[in-house]
Amino acid sequence: MDKKDSQEKLSLEIIISDLEVISDKCSRDIGSKHWANAELCREDFNRILEKAKIVQPDKTDGIEPIARKHYGLMGTGNNEFACLHEVDTATSRLLARLKSDTKHERKEELLPNLERIFSRFHSVVRQLRDRRENRTFLDVKDEYDVQDLLHALLQIFYDDIRPEEWTPSYAGSASRMDFLLKKHQVVVEVKKTRDNLRDKQIGNQLIEDVAKYKEHPDCKTLVCFIYDPDGFIANSAGLESDLRKQSNDRINVHLYIFPK
Repeated sequence: MDKKDSQEKLSLEIIISDLEVISDKCSRDIGSKHWANAELCREDFNRILEKAKIVQPDKTDGIEPIARKHYGLMGTGNNEFACLHEVDTATSRLLARLKSDTKHERKEELLPNLERIFSRFHSVVRQLRDRRENRTFLDVKDEYDVQDLLHALLQIFYDDIRPEEWTPSYAGSASRMDFLLKKHQVVVEVKKTRDNLRDKQIGNQLIEDVAKYKEHPDCKTLVCFIYDPDGFIANSAGLESDLRKQSNDRINVHLYIFPK
């Protein structure tokens, strides 16, 4: 790698880092309904986009600066939220393009680490039930319990975990995803089987999830974890095969069913 290539690589890494800062700001402000930084985020995005167009012109084709006049009079709240959403979407789109040819540290470990958590999840649940000195035990009875425990376990490997991120509108309504690992562009969806939620029902739900999540700018990979402690899944191989077929050029789909 010559000096010019090294400089361009360093510039690209700085641009990606700056965009991730903006993305984090937008997500926090949208989540907390805090719109005071909308104009600052817009200006920062336009400034970084200008640099990106110099360093990676082919990756920025079709991405334009966000114009202030598009939102009219600022200071009323609704306009600022619209601005934040547009900046967040544009930032995610640009990040996805700039990261497409870059190798990120530990990327190859992402799915193995998730599978390690899923495969040991049931053992953790059993251990939490077996507490010393007659202390109140911690049990996992429904899908919300699974989500809470999984959220805690995900923090072993990941710092930026965003629970219940909104997805784009699908079939006339918006919904929330379970967990978004934004830096990895991975969504983790959780299901817990029960008597009326078996192969067919879960399969239909997950196919609908794929249709929703493929429209989200931060979802390039959908990882589905089915917690099946009572053995309601009769044909795990068939279900896994059906879900793999949902992968396409917009989204990769992975399914894990545990315990086996």
